[in-house]
Amino acid sequence: MDVFTRKKRSEIMSKIRSKNTKAELLVFRELRKRKINFQKHYKKVAGSPDIALPRKKLAIFIDGSFWHGYKFKKRKEKLPKKYWVNKIETNMKRDVRDRKILRKKGWKVLKVWEHEVIKSQQKIIGKIIDFINKKYIENLQSGVIHK
Repeated sequence: MDVFTRKKRSEIMSKIRSKNTKAELLVFRELRKRKINFQKHYKKVAGSPDIALPRKKLAIFIDGSFWHGYKFKKRKEKLPKKYWVNKIETNMKRDVRDRKILRKKGWKVLKVWEHEVIKSQQKIIGKIIDFINKKYIENLQSGVIHK
């Protein structure tokens, strides 16, 4: 049983964003500052990565900690089983499936947690930049990119 009325629960849930979250906007802004071109919420591949660099075949997911199951085994016991456990388990299975599909198609995938972006913004931005630059260097060395 929910502690809120249906109307109040609806109001609360309507304020939860699946796109352009605070963490995503922080990352988007930092990438633009560095003049890195990317696609937001790229729907042409499995999982619609939050950040995609299609030519480099790079996908970056900024996963919400609750919705995508951060430390789910610990949290699972405290959640109402009727809805939330199934919802989050389904999200986690879909994430694994989509990322496997991307990797089979030659994409490199990076997942970061939303709470990490908020808590350690510069560290995570550095991790994302390193991920992007590593792929660029690999392509340069293999002759895919000509200097």
